[in-house]
Amino acid sequence: MKTALRRVLCEFDHLDVPVDTLADDDDLYAAGLSSLAAIQLMLTLEDEFGIEIPNRMLTPRLFSSINSLAAALTELLQPKAAI
Repeated sequence: MKTALRRVLCEFDHLDVPVDTLADDDDLYAAGLSSLAAIQLMLTLEDEFGIEIPNRMLTPRLFSSINSLAAALTELLQPKAAI
């Protein structure tokens, strides 16, 4: 999941630093992610993974790191895998 997420972040290109220099727990906001870019990233992730991120998950914490995004995506994709 993290590899796919890193690929999306590379293509997304809204960070001030290269994605490959970030650790999984580095702060994406400190790396240049703005609130507007977080919304754009949400839409990109929804399209890429065929999911809808529910309102309950839409907090700044969701977009705080690669780890937090990967955990949320894994949670959202699990029901699809079980079908």
